[in-house]
Amino acid sequence: MRKRAAKKRPLLPDPRFNDQLVTRFVNNMMWDGKKSVAFKVFYDAIDIVEEKKNNDEKTALEIWKDALSNVMPHVEVRSRRVGGATFQIPMQIRPDRKVSTAMKWLISYSRKRNEKSMAQRLAAEILAAAKEEGAAVKKRVDTHKMAEANKAFSHFRF
Repeated sequence: MRKRAAKKRPLLPDPRFNDQLVTRFVNNMMWDGKKSVAFKVFYDAIDIVEEKKNNDEKTALEIWKDALSNVMPHVEVRSRRVGGATFQIPMQIRPDRKVSTAMKWLISYSRKRNEKSMAQRLAAEILAAAKEEGAAVKKRVDTHKMAEANKAFSHFRF
């Protein structure tokens, strides 16, 4: 291997919750380099979650973290060619990839919802995911089912 692996750049924690995970989420959500807009959307969504939540022992940020962990996949299938045939091989996912996959799914399925603003869509998807429902959680369940169905090929793992 000639090239080095890229160095992980440290993320600045976000201004409101002082949390690096929030910054990572906002960076994923951002379009056209408009970080302030992305932060506003995220904070508005968190405020909506704060209003709509029905249990008082959890903060809106904790609900968001629960939603994220409910969306996180533990296994995924990867394509591998073995003697002219392509097999879907179930593999464990690295911890940082789990988080980024969960974020991407949460954001993309929020965008596909049909509420008025992005903040409302995101809030609705967060609340659904926290309750183990919604499109993002369904995606995780489907991914796990696919891995389970292809368990017979796991001996091709590299």
